[in-house]
Amino acid sequence: MEIAWGAVLQEVSEQDGILNDDSCKGKTKRIKTTIDKLPDKVLLHIFSFLTHRELSQYARVCRKWRQLAYDTSLWSVVSLRPEVSGLYVQSTEFLQGLISTRFGASLRYIELPIELTTNAVLHELASKCPNLTYMLLDFSTAMQLHDFSEMQAFPTRLRYLCICLSEVIFMEGFMRKIYNFINGLEVLHLIGTYEKIEEEEEEIYEVVNVHKLKSATPNLRVVNLYGINFVDDTHVEAFSSNCIQMECLAINFCAKVTGSSFRILFQRCRKLKSLQCQQTSLNSEHVMAVEWEKTMLQELDITATDLSTECLIDLLTRIPGLRWLSAGQQDGFTDQVLKAYIEKGNPRNLTALDLDLCDSLSEEGLFAFLYKYGHQLHGLVLSGIPHVSDSLWLKVIPALKNVRILKMGTFTLEGLSKKIPVDQIMDALATSCSQLERLEICWDPETIRFSDKSQKAIDAVRVRCLRLRCLVLSDGKYYEVVKSNFERADRSTVVRTSTTCKVTNAYLLSHYNDLLFN
Repeated sequence: MEIAWGAVLQEVSEQDGILNDDSCKGKTKRIKTTIDKLPDKVLLHIFSFLTHRELSQYARVCRKWRQLAYDTSLWSVVSLRPEVSGLYVQSTEFLQGLISTRFGASLRYIELPIELTTNAVLHELASKCPNLTYMLLDFSTAMQLHDFSEMQAFPTRLRYLCICLSEVIFMEGFMRKIYNFINGLEVLHLIGTYEKIEEEEEEIYEVVNVHKLKSATPNLRVVNLYGINFVDDTHVEAFSSNCIQMECLAINFCAKVTGSSFRILFQRCRKLKSLQCQQTSLNSEHVMAVEWEKTMLQELDITATDLSTECLIDLLTRIPGLRWLSAGQQDGFTDQVLKAYIEKGNPRNLTALDLDLCDSLSEEGLFAFLYKYGHQLHGLVLSGIPHVSDSLWLKVIPALKNVRILKMGTFTLEGLSKKIPVDQIMDALATSCSQLERLEICWDPETIRFSDKSQKAIDAVRVRCLRLRCLVLSDGKYYEVVKSNFERADRSTVVRTSTTCKVTNAYLLSHYNDLLFN
């Protein structure tokens, strides 16, 4: 940004005659230059890097800046939820004015909280924003909905719709009004209140009628049901009956799903390539009943699902083209599973593997698999296993030549006295993993051993791994050393702490952008 700014000022200076004149005997002739000399097109480009809060502040500088800051091209993506870094709008009347004067045809994405989701606002969006394709409606804090009985208009070109559900408010009255407008949806997010559940079990309400919703959305490619208390296998089966174009189904943290619907799901949805069911209640018998060998499945997340060793072997040896696998927190994932996968399965297509907290795996079993298939992996998460030490990593890192995402190490357990020589690991990464983009080292400061010559190893990673954009470390002395090294090289955003950042293979999912929700 600074380089581009300097180049622009130099160009303007040359146009205005601010050049060294040899006839002036070394003296420089200068004319006062201000930002107002820049063309509006350049200023708009600079303003595009600012947040909407900053734009609102800078609009007070002068009339010209106000005109530029309120240019509709800068307001194509808008969040009006202040609790998630969005803008605060004091009334629906003021928002209607913004839609008419500031958003207009440029608006493509909008997030609305419950207090701003009214008939009048939705009518304005439908009539004034013809290019609106993504809408998020946040009802999560709702104790009462507005009256939608008179609603006659709703955006008709939506391709992405995200609805954050309330715990207790039934939404059928609102949903019934929008069914005729959303048949073009391709991506649907229904976000539940999993994170707000208390340990004491309370009555669970089915606040939205999934069986009616699926009839209104036949063109869905991606369905994300996240953390919804009432969702079970009947709802999964309902989507499969009408959404035969579905390519990705995510039911993470839907604890009532057991997998009894999976057999019919894959029979109906032949295009389904990605199934995400982290921390669900999958039953091994139901999972083994699926005809996996006839599916086109490429991506599977079964993290924290407590499947048996027999089920995992059956699953991995029957899926023909698995590309992305997340099977962390599985006590049943043993060396026997890896061995069967090598001998009877098809791991040649595998490019992403997550085995976080799989304590039943041995170093020997992991080495046999990674030594043979490590060269094809783009993502590897092998953290939280105490007995996987630096010796294994130093052996397998040379095989990880194409890895882009890597997570290693674990927090110290009581009685573990072994120190991890992080300098050797960093040297190995710099030598073998030039494609590295994201790296997380989970060992805590008490476990990591580094020397006064650590700067050399850090320099090697920084210089050779030029694509590295995120390096996550536990907060401590070594973190400070690495952070200062990257900051001196003007790469201040690379090094982060594990308290604020987490590395995951999710970036490698084919529908990663579609699965994002705020």
